[in-house]
Amino acid sequence: MDNTFAQDVLKGLTSNSKYLSSKYFYDDIGSRIFQEIMEMPEYYLTNAEFEILSLQSKQIVEALQFSTPFNIVELGAGDGFKTFKLLEYLVNQKIEFNYIPIDISQEAIDVLSDRLTKRLPGIVVKPKVGDYFEILKQNRQSDYPSLLLFLGGNIGNYNTEKAIELLELFHSNMKLGDKLLIGFDIKKNPVIIHNAYYDPHGITKRFNLNLLLRINRELGADFKIDDFDFYCHYNPLNGEVRSYLVSLRIQTVHIKSLDKHIHFDQNEIIWTELSKKYGLDEIVSLSKRTNFTFINHFLDCKHYFTDTLWEKSQNNK
Repeated sequence: MDNTFAQDVLKGLTSNSKYLSSKYFYDDIGSRIFQEIMEMPEYYLTNAEFEILSLQSKQIVEALQFSTPFNIVELGAGDGFKTFKLLEYLVNQKIEFNYIPIDISQEAIDVLSDRLTKRLPGIVVKPKVGDYFEILKQNRQSDYPSLLLFLGGNIGNYNTEKAIELLELFHSNMKLGDKLLIGFDIKKNPVIIHNAYYDPHGITKRFNLNLLLRINRELGADFKIDDFDFYCHYNPLNGEVRSYLVSLRIQTVHIKSLDKHIHFDQNEIIWTELSKKYGLDEIVSLSKRTNFTFINHFLDCKHYFTDTLWEKSQNNK
């Protein structure tokens, strides 16, 4: 049993307002369901970022201004679908680099490493499995400059305080001149955002309910997923999508490994995820607040998404 997982579940479900951390969505089953989400036509994020990395890899690499071989450290690599276009460009241009994908899913890393070595012969892949907060600390020891990748709009899963804390952690584990390419989902027509998260196929609902099934599997709980529904909403004023599981009846769930009974009222909610959307000015402001130097936005043609390049430079604190 993962003691951290158990304690986080206990803390979240015994709070006055129940919650579960979205970082626990991504076990092997959750990672596979998320691949389905990314393939939905309504889920614009994947295609928007794929377009950026397909059409602007040359501009991104030129903006790095690295004069030596370098590391590409991808945090939360998943299946590497979008990153492939950047890696392909580098290999085709015979630019020397090491690709270091990091993910908490061993299955995702195995699939990614196997696919890359077959499709891009000669690429140097040094995969890592685990919490990137820990693995990232090793990055400072490398003799090579590094490009950190934090793609897919993952920064939106953190509230402002936690986002700043995370970015400061990245900053502290980077060397002068290292770059960070970070994906931000941009504020847009609320209908487009709503449809991406409240999907008609029920895949996002299944993704959320898998978290309860994971608690059943790993902690011996007896959640009945038919007794829970999924709901989400988007607030265009603050850019936040919030997702919830809803208890459909009065019920008590027993978590065996914690020897704990959790009571739910009818219609009580469990907050499962935050996904914040940013304005371009907010992104520049965030770079300054976390002591990075903003370099450039790389936007898709519809301006739905940006991969933005920041640098840890001499001018930073």
